Amino acid sequence: MILSIVAYGDPVLRKVGVDINKNYPDLQKLIADMFETMAKAKGVGLAAPQIGKSIRLFIVDGGPFAEDDEHPELKDFKKTFINAHIVEEKGDEWVYSEGCLSIPKIREDVKRKPTVHIKYMDENFNEHEETFTGIPARIIQHEYDHIDGKLFIDRINTLRRTLLKSRLADIAKGNVEVEYKMKFPHKK
Repeated sequence: MILSIVAYGDPVLRKVGVDINKNYPDLQKLIADMFETMAKAKGVGLAAPQIGKSIRLFIVDGGPFAEDDEHPELKDFKKTFINAHIVEEKGDEWVYSEGCLSIPKIREDVKRKPTVHIKYMDENFNEHEETFTGIPARIIQHEYDHIDGKLFIDRINTLRRTLLKSRLADIAKGNVEVEYKMKFPHKK
């Protein structure tokens, strides 16, 4: 089932997600619905807060990046992260243009470290501890920010954020055209 993606301005995007256990109601259906929603929106990651749930769950699928042959290593990069906690980020920060399904039509250069070491559980609650680098690390860091109540625009300089203020207000009001289902917090 395609879910509505919560737009910028909704308080749920600023809440720190809580850990869940394997008894979370309809978890497997929720994960499947999130993958379907993300694919329909042509995203490469989706976090539970983006569908209105303040829990520590996000999914990634780098497949769309692999289609252009620029990042073939992402072809099979499809994972579910439950109760994720970053252990370490390392390396010299690098800039990459990021966007977000909750903030449509805006892309900004964001600095992040190139390597992330993370502990998480998969959809079957098997524990993992892995290190990711490059684009996979960036996708994970972006989605991880969501479960910590942060957005990529929090990582840009104050002047850029100020210049985006009216566009962000328009998104919150629903004054943006998107090709996927969205829920706008200030739409009249």
